[in-house]
Amino acid sequence: MFIEPAETQVRGLTPDQTVRLDSALNAIAVDPADVKAHATASALRDYDHDGVRVIFYATALGSILIVTYVEAD
Repeated sequence: MFIEPAETQVRGLTPDQTVRLDSALNAIAVDPADVKAHATASALRDYDHDGVRVIFYATALGSILIVTYVEAD
């Protein structure tokens, strides 16, 4: 699930960036708790790999990821 501004950011991605974002989201979904904690907000996780950065948090059971920020170069 994407929230603003992540939803707007995703709409602006190129097809190549979207493919890399999909790969990143798949990697995150395998074990969201394994992603490093965000530097300033411990409830958030900060994934940064292959030119894609995703900041998110998981629901209490970890089955739903809420994406708050997306960046792809």
